[in-house]
Amino acid sequence: MGRAVVQALCAQGVRVFALDRTVGAPEENIIPIAADITSEADVAAALDTVRAHTDTLDAVVHFAGIYMLDSLVEMEPAQFRRIFDVNVYGAYLVNRTFLPLMKRGSRILMTTSELATLDPLPFTGVYAVTKGALDRYAYSLRMELQLLGISVSVLRAGAVSTGMLGVSTDALDRFCARTKLYNCNAVRFKNIVNRVEARSIAPEQLAAKALRILGKRDPAFAYSINRNPLLLLLNALPKRMQLWIIRLILR
Repeated sequence: MGRAVVQALCAQGVRVFALDRTVGAPEENIIPIAADITSEADVAAALDTVRAHTDTLDAVVHFAGIYMLDSLVEMEPAQFRRIFDVNVYGAYLVNRTFLPLMKRGSRILMTTSELATLDPLPFTGVYAVTKGALDRYAYSLRMELQLLGISVSVLRAGAVSTGMLGVSTDALDRFCARTKLYNCNAVRFKNIVNRVEARSIAPEQLAAKALRILGKRDPAFAYSINRNPLLLLLNALPKRMQLWIIRLILR
């Protein structure tokens, strides 16, 4: 997703500082910066690199994130901390570090998830919780930065055709083989996951949406793309009915 947005911005003549853990060679209008966004030292060094080229940023756009599918009572503490570090703390650290280069009219765009505002399916909880926390962090940040003339928005994306979709099914297989507490009906649950992710869109479609948001004079807080009708339908039901349906399917 990040690569697609970078290419779309560059096609419009925008210079992009692209942070990633692994980077390639510089390209026209692309300045790659190797950084782990959970590392204060890496992000501080990235700021120094950007300052060598400019003293202002028009936007900070977030796409970094990791996916986990696991039981909230069986996953290892280190894994629990790591997903929060990448999905929430990393965004906080980047925004805090690069704020001095932002000015009135600059904007921040964070990619959360359609799960941020929906009730999660079993074993997707830790991912949904981090994206929900990121969504709330973004709104709180919008409340504050509006006083400085800086807008903050979120893009709540549904399934996008990236490597993360394959990661989710692999994670499900590992969980079902490892769990000692749940009689995991892997076939049924995998069918649910596959149906949720079957309606994926190309990263270029998400990139086009992101550019439209960045181009708005007064962007709203939340935008959605590729919302899944099955998840929306389930979420519209009373909580007790949602729980009953999941028990019926997965028992």
